[in-house]
Amino acid sequence: MRVAMIGTGYVGLVSGACFSEFGVDVVCVDKDVSKIANLEAGKMPIYEPGLEDLVAKNVEAGRLSFTTNLPDAVKNADAVFIAVGTPSRRGDGHADLSYVFVAAKEIAEAVDGYTVVVTKSTVPVGTGREVEEIIAKAQPDAEVDVVSNPEFLREGSAIEDFMRPDRVVIGTKSERAQNVMRSLYRPLYLTETPIVFTSRQTSELIKYAANTFLATKITFINEIADLCEVVGADVQDVARGIGLDGRIGRKFLHAGPGYGGSCFPKDTLALVKTGADVERPLRIVETVVDINTKRKSRMADKIIETCGGVDGKTIAILGVTFKPNTDDMRDSPSLDIVASLQGAGATIRAYDPEGMEEAETMMANVIWCADAYETMGGADAVSIITEWNQFRALDLERARSLLKAPVMIDLRNIYDPEEMASAGFTYVSVGRARVDAS
Repeated sequence: MRVAMIGTGYVGLVSGACFSEFGVDVVCVDKDVSKIANLEAGKMPIYEPGLEDLVAKNVEAGRLSFTTNLPDAVKNADAVFIAVGTPSRRGDGHADLSYVFVAAKEIAEAVDGYTVVVTKSTVPVGTGREVEEIIAKAQPDAEVDVVSNPEFLREGSAIEDFMRPDRVVIGTKSERAQNVMRSLYRPLYLTETPIVFTSRQTSELIKYAANTFLATKITFINEIADLCEVVGADVQDVARGIGLDGRIGRKFLHAGPGYGGSCFPKDTLALVKTGADVERPLRIVETVVDINTKRKSRMADKIIETCGGVDGKTIAILGVTFKPNTDDMRDSPSLDIVASLQGAGATIRAYDPEGMEEAETMMANVIWCADAYETMGGADAVSIITEWNQFRALDLERARSLLKAPVMIDLRNIYDPEEMASAGFTYVSVGRARVDAS
């Protein structure tokens, strides 16, 4: 089997590398010449655990290569995956499909013989039909089936998610296309991975429905956390108590500063727009979007209130990426939190294991530090925004000696309140009672 992967962003690069690990010959295509040159030199454009080694292994084996020449890659392929970006469109929140449509036209002009064209990018319902129409217009005689195959990759564990997925969703009614897709995913049959075949429209909607449901779980537990703080309950115990119910499940019930990243913010907005377009408003999702937007300001207020105001004070920030094990800063809660603290007069010192290079382009007037302890040096308080593992076992005695005041605002609940009090800290978390030094 031969695959052309159009786009070497997060989804395209991870998917291409993993398909090549399955034994498929994969050519990853991108218009960015410098990006392709870096990939050929073994330099990854993103941080994802294990990706660099996986790419190097399969390049050496001759199963994975990179090019800017789309026609050559497409004409030799059994399947062509469209894995380009679909960011939120300014003004209305709808997914910007311009990159998808350009790729579809270029693919149409290059296909030679029967080819399965697969939308791997996250796209609204009906996009497969539009891609099909673009291809038919550009080359009426093209022998093509357009298939939907949404990705369900979590940043930080994407390779594991591809190799051992909960399910693979494939949207097509063409038996010939189904056979091609079965061949590509054949290694997963050995692990009895559920392969869900459905219509294109259903497949496209499954992706949005899944991400929106998870975003809703996060938002729900964040609202419960706010209630816990008022009534004296512990949100972590509440989450465990409801999460043990098999109908609910324990995942995505961790209270914090709100969701961010490359998927949930844009996908919830896009689904709201889709519902509005067909006059079926999604009120729950609209509320989720609104609550999550306000959540970030609320977390900044929590820091400000704990410190009795931050004007003229220095706040140490640990973690700025939207989640650990990634360098992705897209819609990270830290962007709004840091800006709000600066607007209230605070000086920000910050450290993140992987995200600082990207963060520097998005955050102004931040003092970037070499590690967590340098960050806390001389600060009036420290706040944990991203739960990187190296922040889970800080030397609390050393941290207390570095801070002007032993104050921690933990927005990820990674420490035990009573232990923090015993260590001499004023400790404020999310959905749990504040404790003061004992």
